[in-house]
Amino acid sequence: MSLHLYNSLTRRVEAFSPADPARTTMYVCGPTVYNYVHIGNGRGPVVFGVLADLLRRRFGTLAYARNITDVDDKINAAAAEQGVPISVIAERFTRAYREDMAALGVAPPDLEPAATDHIGQIIEMISTLIEQGHAYAAEGHVLFAVDSFDGYGKLSRRELEDMLAGARIEVAPYKKNPGDFVLWKPSTDALPGWESPWGRGRPGWHIECSAMAAAHLGETIDIHAGGVDLQFPHHENEVAQSECAHGGKPFARFWLHNGMLNFDGAKMSKSVGNIARIHDLVRAHPPEALRYALLSAHYRGPLDWSDALIEQSVRTLDRLYGTLRDLAGIEAAPAIPASIEAALDDDLNTPKALAEIAAIASQARALLASGRGSEGLPALKADLLGAGLALGLLQQDPAAWFARGASVEDDARIQALVDERVAAKQSRDFARADAIRDALAAEGVVLEDTPQGVRWVRRA
Repeated sequence: MSLHLYNSLTRRVEAFSPADPARTTMYVCGPTVYNYVHIGNGRGPVVFGVLADLLRRRFGTLAYARNITDVDDKINAAAAEQGVPISVIAERFTRAYREDMAALGVAPPDLEPAATDHIGQIIEMISTLIEQGHAYAAEGHVLFAVDSFDGYGKLSRRELEDMLAGARIEVAPYKKNPGDFVLWKPSTDALPGWESPWGRGRPGWHIECSAMAAAHLGETIDIHAGGVDLQFPHHENEVAQSECAHGGKPFARFWLHNGMLNFDGAKMSKSVGNIARIHDLVRAHPPEALRYALLSAHYRGPLDWSDALIEQSVRTLDRLYGTLRDLAGIEAAPAIPASIEAALDDDLNTPKALAEIAAIASQARALLASGRGSEGLPALKADLLGAGLALGLLQQDPAAWFARGASVEDDARIQALVDERVAAKQSRDFARADAIRDALAAEGVVLEDTPQGVRWVRRA
């Protein structure tokens, strides 16, 4: 089966291949770096990171760009509140974002363009739009004229009136149309700014991504991805300004949008106050369990985030790593199974891929329990490791997973107690065996009887 992806532009699943077989291109909207990001901001990088690896396996090469928005009114506000330059805020939270993504197992993109490094390209694109009659200058601002682009609304499939009703439209006397959006805006002396033909100012949010994508990936890119909340107005405006600036050439051939996270039935948002920051979560839970949880639902649908989901992900990984621990004596190199590739080729069906991983582990455990020898176990271990590799899972040593950051000395202490309990049961000292079990349970250590003997895991 070839790779098939749901294209938000056409509203259907389509076979994907790059326009240029020698270079696949993908752009994913990155963070605005003014604070720590929440777990919902991690879903796109995790899912589209899996896609990036899949594209490399399918087509050999990939230019994957994920931008950093380091000039924005939210950054300005944070800098003013703390009395520091915007660069201090941007650098601090860019570094935090990279650390959070690394904790979730997200590999860095091939390209990480920052908006402030592309002011020249942004000014050039705005000038082109003015020259071609798609933008106009007014009172130090430059605005895109939505009436000039007949295709406005084709991505979000909204009529202009509906878009105006559903967007936060800034009412301004210099606008020719209420829906016209800002490409450039003036800066006071207290705000960051750059010299331009329209005076000292700074770029609007939408034009930044268009200019960075063109600078690094070309005028038409294969895949543009991001959260569904960005489809309008951000992505819609990117389409309009990019296609108008490039003589009508398509901006992106495929548009992919991941669904939102819900928290206790409500959309995760700052206004509601139900934000779960990755910075905090990776310190409270095994980061790999967070990654597993983000992959547990199909990327296009919503994901209900909860402590129960995290705990279920921990328990599932306990079983999978327990299987790998039981296979420790088996030599095998990772090999991605065809069933995993088929699931991912089916519009990144990660829930199906996770089910396939569970099935492989179940087969391995059944064979171990049967006592029929090691025949077949090397292939199953290779499949289990390869399946995990395709999803960025199961790449730790099982001992590291079960340690959960505990010291070697503490592991030795627990193992000694487990061994003592086994000896107590063998000598029929059941009172002592139960006392050890209860003491370990109070520490969050759970004992499991397996055909290979007693093993233990830590619970959150």
